[in-house]
Amino acid sequence: MSAVLVAAALRWADPRARAHPLTGASEPAPYAAGAAAADGCALEHALQLAEAFGARCVAVTVGPAGAEEMLRDALAAGADAVLRIEGDDGDEAATAHTLLAGLAAAGHPVPDLWVCGARSVDRGTGATPGHLAARQGVVQALGLLELTAAPAPAAEEGDGGAAGLRLRAVRRLDGGRAEELQVPLPAVCSVEAGTLRPRRASLAAALAARRAEIPVVRVSAPAGDAAGAVRAGRVRPYRPRAKALPAPEGSTRQRLLTLTGALTPPRTPPRLVTPSSPEEAADLLLAHLREHGVQG
Repeated sequence: MSAVLVAAALRWADPRARAHPLTGASEPAPYAAGAAAADGCALEHALQLAEAFGARCVAVTVGPAGAEEMLRDALAAGADAVLRIEGDDGDEAATAHTLLAGLAAAGHPVPDLWVCGARSVDRGTGATPGHLAARQGVVQALGLLELTAAPAPAAEEGDGGAAGLRLRAVRRLDGGRAEELQVPLPAVCSVEAGTLRPRRASLAAALAARRAEIPVVRVSAPAGDAAGAVRAGRVRPYRPRAKALPAPEGSTRQRLLTLTGALTPPRTPPRLVTPSSPEEAADLLLAHLREHGVQG
């Protein structure tokens, strides 16, 4: 089996959580909490890519004991392993640190591919994948509409690791446009909701997942942790690439004439004047200006 590891980062969230009217404390509704639609698509993408690469797939989440139900569903769907991490997920940087530290504490290697949902339902910003990519120093492709395995060139085929493996991704752009990407591994990707229909687990797999023991690790966030900070650049509007135009043919003189239009009609033919006195030169200059509509 390939040594490649694909990790599906799932967010346990409650879209119907209420706030206590006196204390302001959150009151989750466990019956409504679980994985959002984007996280379900992320799990299905991770399972399909693991099958395409002959790799292992691990589903991981940062959450309370109630999140184990979501991990059992991932086991039933075909994940090779699951992991629940208890730790700080107050912001995206802390969540990224907790995910990486939790996998290491459980004895898993650093994933070659992270697949996440584009945005969680509990007012998430979708920045966690970017923090994961920044901490690992790998490429990122976020907000994807499609994510599939791409055949690697024969010259880049490795010895069973992630070297040479490629992903084909399609990302939405402004104005109804889209772009196709070639993403090399290792990488962090996030997918939008509705990009793939999650598979239905078999009855035998669902029953086995109910009896499975969910591994749990505890991770503490280091004080003053800033290793996962993401620096955002200046926001600019989309500017398409300049259109490539063929160069004019001919000599340098001919190209200059073509670019300037010096010989393109309508044009005033050049005229050589040799005034005999300053007065005649002034009269010729004034006549030229009046001829071209310059009023004195």
